[in-house]
Amino acid sequence: FNVSKAGARLLSRRAFLQNVVSTSALAAALNGGPSFIGMPWSGAQAAALPRDADVVVIGAGAAGIAAAQRIKASGRKVLVLEAARQAGGRCITDTSTFGAPFDRGARWLHGPDTNPVARLSRGAGVEIYPAASSQRVRIGRRQARASEVEEFLSALVRANRAIDEAAQGKADVAALSVMPKDLESWGPSAAFVLGPLMCGKDLNDISVMDYARALKRGSAALSRQGLGTLIARLAADLPIAYETPATRISWSGRALSVETKAGTIACRAIVVTVSNAVLSTGKIAFAPELPKRVLDSASNLSLGSFDHVALQIPGNPFDLERDDMIIEKADGARTAALAARIGGSDLYAVELAGSLGRDLSAQGETAMEAFAREWIGKLFGSDALKSIGKVHATRWNHDPLIGGAFSMAKVGAQGARKILMEPLGALHFAGVGHVARHNVLHDAPHQAVSVYGNDHLFEFNVVSNVCMSADDA
Repeated sequence: FNVSKAGARLLSRRAFLQNVVSTSALAAALNGGPSFIGMPWSGAQAAALPRDADVVVIGAGAAGIAAAQRIKASGRKVLVLEAARQAGGRCITDTSTFGAPFDRGARWLHGPDTNPVARLSRGAGVEIYPAASSQRVRIGRRQARASEVEEFLSALVRANRAIDEAAQGKADVAALSVMPKDLESWGPSAAFVLGPLMCGKDLNDISVMDYARALKRGSAALSRQGLGTLIARLAADLPIAYETPATRISWSGRALSVETKAGTIACRAIVVTVSNAVLSTGKIAFAPELPKRVLDSASNLSLGSFDHVALQIPGNPFDLERDDMIIEKADGARTAALAARIGGSDLYAVELAGSLGRDLSAQGETAMEAFAREWIGKLFGSDALKSIGKVHATRWNHDPLIGGAFSMAKVGAQGARKILMEPLGALHFAGVGHVARHNVLHDAPHQAVSVYGNDHLFEFNVVSNVCMSADDA
């Protein structure tokens, strides 16, 4: 949301509010660990930090990079502050652990035909290709028959439709409560796919109204060199100060400033793209303080849990195709998914998500690996475990610069997104999948709407008397 005050602006990636806040699931990257793809700003640490900029962007994740590129293209002086040692947020490609590109966080490009990141891939020298349009289903140690796969897909469609229909009612409820009761043995698998696998949370922790609000995902693509590689290359020409966290944002009166350990930067506008989890911890101080309802809204849009247990399994012992996604017919919530032969390599990833993933992550990497081995053995037999080589697990919930995966609203808190988007003055979008409806935007000195990122929906709004002092729309 945004803030416009006597010509000074404090902006966040969601939209605008009277003062400021950010609600993103893309904030910063891992502290420590193996070598990651990154594009450090030449001289960023050695040279003195600039003392002024037109716009300061806090966070060099996908949203921050998109905003900074747009600001730079307009001819304004922009500076990006990143707490981690590389750009990308949760889009980080690890090239050293397995000797093949391993996306530690996000790896899918949804809607590649319209996704601007996909369009930019060719210029960045990164190859993208269509992801498989279907999943394999295992029932115990065998592959599901065609008729059984049809039963599963039917259960998914019916469950998804039931949640969408419930969202049309007046009362918000948990998505799990409206699942059809006659899904029978496919119920747990459908709940896993629609909840933890798609949203990072169990369906009983997801608002039906927030679930229905999310833009439906169609086709998807993958990057051969890694999505993190692509995002990092898109940041290569930006002035980014790495390992320079913002500690305090002052936004009172006409003058705005951002304090860091390397000094204070004066500016005319600020774009904040830290995650909800980071915002809720208070690691960044605001002067004056953010309104309570803004902080409450960020907390109600808490981050889910989604981690990878990556395994090196040479020789294709399971006879799977490149980038196959394996789902089991589960008998409860203790289940996962398997991303197989990632990019055609010997790399696999057991996807741990939702409350089970969160619990295992809290227990540590050893517990995560033990579950992954147990689960693979259940699907492919104990002999399959002999093929497993190196193993490594991500733990995004415990990264102090991230704090989890993507955000979903708690039951009854679907209004949190609206609070974080209430416009005063112009409206700025950054990130992915924001919705703005029924707003009146008027009498703004500059443009009415700025769009960063992709997959936004802007409809039923009234815009008038904008660009009164400038024509930069």
